Formats: sequence, structure tokens, C-alpha cells
Amino acid sequence: MGAFGLEPEQRRWCAELRELAAGRLRPLAGAAEPGRVNRPLVAALGELGLLERLLPPDGPVRAVDLCLLRESLATECTEAETALALQGLGAYPVVLAGTDRQRGRWLPGVRSGRVVTAFALSEEAAGSDAAALTLRAEPDGPGRWRLTGGKCWISNAPEADLYTVFARTTEGAGARGVTAFLLPADRPGLTGRPLEMLAPHPVGALSFDGVPVTADDVLGSPDAGFGVAMRTLNLLRPSVGAFAVGMAQAALDAACAHAADRTAFGGPLKDLQAVAHQLAEMATRTEAARLLVLSAAAALDAGSPEVVRLSAMAKLLATETAQYVVDAAVQIHGARALVRGHLLEHLYREVRAPRIYEGATEVQRTIIARELYR
Repeated sequence: MGAFGLEPEQRRWCAELRELAAGRLRPLAGAAEPGRVNRPLVAALGELGLLERLLPPDGPVRAVDLCLLRESLATECTEAETALALQGLGAYPVVLAGTDRQRGRWLPGVRSGRVVTAFALSEEAAGSDAAALTLRAEPDGPGRWRLTGGKCWISNAPEADLYTVFARTTEGAGARGVTAFLLPADRPGLTGRPLEMLAPHPVGALSFDGVPVTADDVLGSPDAGFGVAMRTLNLLRPSVGAFAVGMAQAALDAACAHAADRTAFGGPLKDLQAVAHQLAEMATRTEAARLLVLSAAAALDAGSPEVVRLSAMAKLLATETAQYVVDAAVQIHGARALVRGHLLEHLYREVRAPRIYEGATEVQRTIIARELYR
């Protein structure tokens, strides 16, 4: 972890998090069935107080703290980082827009790791263009609707206990006609199926067959749900970059260790100029991404008007950097990195998705370009 901008207490906390992730969380991750919600791991995040740090009782987490938390966990155990991040993604709409009753009913269970959450925004034909979603909320009497349609690429589906679901309540209104609903998994008419993905995380599709919802299930106000979604994603966007930096750091650490131990052409790999220069480039890009992520997080905490631009830059640079660093680390290791179960084989599958979800690389470039002329 770079020293710039961090207090000694923050650096100590990062070291403690890495130790916890390696010693307590990684064994739980390794014992899990791929593609399923790892409930023992989520429960451990609650027992260790990490979900409390993610969802403090006094309001949203500080963005810098969230980035340090996600990077530290990702460096040692990507599964633990992802399980924690998904709890935040599913629960932050409740934090930001829920009533006191909704918060009181659900957040204690989320913080303890007993309630698994999911954020149901994406659809087959509405990914990057999330405002084009078509899940219908059809009126069923005053303050009542029935949800009909589907969602796809939903993390923790179909095993989550609680879904934040975004549905269209006003046709033809684009982003202004979407409502956020808080939906327990046992509602009649709600079914789902798992999807097999490149990385072994729980991801699935959901089907809604006239699922009943009422005004008590609305997060915020009717037709104002898209704002709830965007506020949630804006809060978490710099920390997606932190996740990517953690993976880059893990790959860099592995490459440095291998280059020091592995001999070829009469000496250690690290003494070959081609390898040494590659490691230098990997280290420089990783540190640059880390600093931009922390800059964006600090801007978010300060309420800076530059936060949209910086957050998009941070996610863009960090996720693209992680892809580059992991790929370079695989090249330095050679064939051994391609063996199933190797750290870099694992990271190679993990690193691809963050360039797509919560705003693809192309979307981030569009945001940055727009902000240049604002």
C-alpha cells in the first residue's frame, strides 16, 4: 500500500485486513462450491465486524475506508472481497433511500451476515443502458403493483434472501419511470436460475411472474428508483477500482517472488532486463491506479464537484491496469500459471468482469469525455 495520503493507523488497518483475509477468510473461500453463495464466508465477514464497517449505523461508509477495505481483502482473498462488496451493493439502496422501518427490519441481518442481498438492475437487453430496463410494475390497485418480466447477470441470484429490484412503473419515461422495490426472496411468483460464469461467483437470472409488491416495498418514491440505483453505483464506483488494484497487487507480488526464485539462462529471471522492465511497468501502473482510486474516494468523501470525472477515471484506469498486470504476471510465470488452482489462473478469470460491471470501460470513457465539456 502506497504511503501517500494514508495515516499510520490506516496502513496498520490494511495490514490487519490482509492478515484476516489470508488466515480466516481464505480457508472458507477454498472450501466453498463454485458458483454458489458462500454463507459461511458471509457470516464470517459479519462476525469479524467487516460488514459493520461496510454499513456503519450512522450512514454511508467513507469512500476512502471502503477502498482500503476492498483493496486489502482482494489482495489476499478475492472471494471475501466480492462477498463483502455484494452485501454493500444490495444493501446500500436501503441505506440511501429506505424508511426507518425498512432499515430496522433488514440491515441488522445484513450486517451480521445472516441476510444475503442482491442488486437486481441488469436485464438481457439493458446492461450498460440500464435506463432501458423493461421489467414491468403493473398497477394492481392503489399503492400495489405486480412485477412481470426478468433480470439477468444478477450477483447472488437466485440464492439471495433480499433483492433490490428496479422495475418500470411509467412506460415511455426512460430513467424517470423506474421504481426501486425491496423484495424478499420468498415472494410468490419470484423464481431464478444460476448462470455458469468465467469467474466462480454466484450469478443468476430472475423471473417475475406477477410478483406482488406494495407501497411498503418501495425504496424512496415511485418513478424515482433510477436515482437510487445511480447513487448506489456512484458510491461504490471508486471501490471497484480498489478491488482491481488489490488483484493487480496480488499478481505483482506473485510475479516478483517468482522472478527472484526462478532461474533461467544462468541466473534469476529478475536479472533479465526484459523481465525487470516488465516488473517495473507493472509496479508503476499499479501504484498510479491506487493513487487515482484514493483521489476519487477522497473527492467523494469531500463532496467535490469533480467526483464524477475522478470516479470514472479511477474505475477505468484501475480495471484496465489490473487486466494488464495479471496478464503480464501470467507471462512471467509461463505455463505453471495456467494450471487450474494456481493463484494467477484464478486472478486471470477474476479480473475480466470488473471491466464490464457497474459501468463498462467504454461507458467510463464516455462519462470522462462528457465531463471535460461540462
